[in-house]
Amino acid sequence: MKFYAFYRLNTLIRKGDYQFDNLPKIYCIGILAISIFSYVADYQNVAVLKNQNNELIDEQMTFITIELDKFKKGLSDVENDLDKLIYTMKTIHEVSEPTQFPQFWNEEWLRVAIQELDKRAFTPEQRLSYEMTISANALAIKNENKKIEEAEKRGGETAKAEVIANSLKRGKLTIEEIAEDSGVSVDFVLEIQRGLAQNP
Repeated sequence: MKFYAFYRLNTLIRKGDYQFDNLPKIYCIGILAISIFSYVADYQNVAVLKNQNNELIDEQMTFITIELDKFKKGLSDVENDLDKLIYTMKTIHEVSEPTQFPQFWNEEWLRVAIQELDKRAFTPEQRLSYEMTISANALAIKNENKKIEEAEKRGGETAKAEVIANSLKRGKLTIEEIAEDSGVSVDFVLEIQRGLAQNP
């Protein structure tokens, strides 16, 4: 990581009479399968140059390491985007069925990340299977979201119908006032009124 970071720094510095201010910051990100910091418990580390009193000296270069081996969170413990990304990196090679896909794998940024996986080593059959699994997962999640929206809509209409029926039974408001207060059409109120007349 230091090699790549310092190499990048060397490409930014020009020869000759040169001021070193306004250099762009360098973020060196290392995602490691194993643990290299045995004395650090956290799976994520952000390092900059500090002195012996833990005071910041320079943050022109920032080293970010993720040790996948230390990430022990299960699906139910995933809380933020970093957790989602690391969980994906640790588990995606184990998943083959759409039913195993976490809901958040359908988020746009993660779909793009998953599609960027190195698929060059796949056989044509493996590549087809992978693409079909991704497509099936997206379709399954879309269908589930549609079912949820339809159920919420039906629930909302049922609740409105009950409020309108109660208003009609009290007989204190006109059809137009009930429609306006409930945010529905006059025809909708009349339909409920007809239903009440048939089933008093």
